[in-house]
Amino acid sequence: MHLSNNPTGHISITGVSKYFGRHKALDNISLELEPGSVTVILGPSGSGKSTLLRAINHLERVDEGFIQIDGDYIGYRLAGDKLYELKEKEILRQRVNVGYVFQNFNLFPHLTVLENLIEAPIAHKQLNRKQAIEQAYQLLDVVGLRNKADAWSRHLSGGQQQRIAIARALALRPRVMLFDEPTSALDPELVGEVLDVIKKLARSGTTLVVVTHEIGFAREVADNVVFMVDGKIVEQGSSDEVLNHPQHSRTRQFLSKVL
Repeated sequence: MHLSNNPTGHISITGVSKYFGRHKALDNISLELEPGSVTVILGPSGSGKSTLLRAINHLERVDEGFIQIDGDYIGYRLAGDKLYELKEKEILRQRVNVGYVFQNFNLFPHLTVLENLIEAPIAHKQLNRKQAIEQAYQLLDVVGLRNKADAWSRHLSGGQQQRIAIARALALRPRVMLFDEPTSALDPELVGEVLDVIKKLARSGTTLVVVTHEIGFAREVADNVVFMVDGKIVEQGSSDEVLNHPQHSRTRQFLSKVL
């Protein structure tokens, strides 16, 4: 299933910094991610990976710099030469273009799998009920769980719940999909089934940004690998460059521990 028909989803991050009190969680980050590309962000805990991801869909306000998707400022509008923060309603409208998959599934436990998948497209008036149900079954095929349409989400395994969470994020046909350590809450034997779904999406034309510790996945699927330490990007390049020929001592040190 090809989820985006034209190459959209160009992410441009320019001089972004973010403070939590005195702590600089993001330190002057700039990054260009091409439409349809797969970027894996690696780094030790506390390096700012999740904060950067949250900034891309304005779950986290940035203190300096700005982020654009296909030329639109995320969370702001430009008037003259000043950026003004959008109202919450407008920010929510922007977020439709950015799917977000969290560490811990975040499904609605009181809804069936099918209801979880049709709720947002109907609420956002993208599809009527009949179309939403049709699309939901297509998405369940993508994640290999058509037989679970009528199950309660709380009765599914962690891996199945995460696959449904991915399908739910795709239901709004986003230009960009963000994954925040999508396998870290799973038992080891369930990790593969979730990564397989993300690999499938990697060829769908949607721009993917994945924060993960799964180096094998990065090696196999990533177009770009970004390595962060202390809120800074210390190294970025193709997966071959960063994973097989790292230039920076911190990258080499990190990879020697996880490989």
